[in-house]
Amino acid sequence: MSMPSYPQQPNADQGQYGAQYGAPEPARSNGFAVTALVLGLLACLFFWTVVGGLLLGLLALVFGILGALRARQGQAPRKGMAIAGAVLGALGLIGSVIVLIIGISVFNSDSYKDFENCMERAQTKSAEDRCAEDFGENLFK
Repeated sequence: MSMPSYPQQPNADQGQYGAQYGAPEPARSNGFAVTALVLGLLACLFFWTVVGGLLLGLLALVFGILGALRARQGQAPRKGMAIAGAVLGALGLIGSVIVLIIGISVFNSDSYKDFENCMERAQTKSAEDRCAEDFGENLFK
């Protein structure tokens, strides 16, 4: 008579993932996705500044695309986070471009040239204040 064969139990020193099951894989991360999300959030918060909107938005978009590509190829997790970072970066970038276009149009307007001339001619603080008031009124006409 032969002895029945039972599955071999791992030794106490092998732990849950013993030699028979293989060692656990190290946790993978996607630094591009995390970076894209952080930069995208900052770009949306600071879109009204050139550095905040343009630079951070562009970097978030690039890192988001790289993170999504790595996730798509199976090299990293967090594809959704990478896409969210890219979208937020694009929104910050678009908002910053709009603010920049409005700013340039204001500085090239006739109202701003009139304001500069008024400020050059102003001798007192009250005259400067009046120039600023007139500029504010003419700006949105």
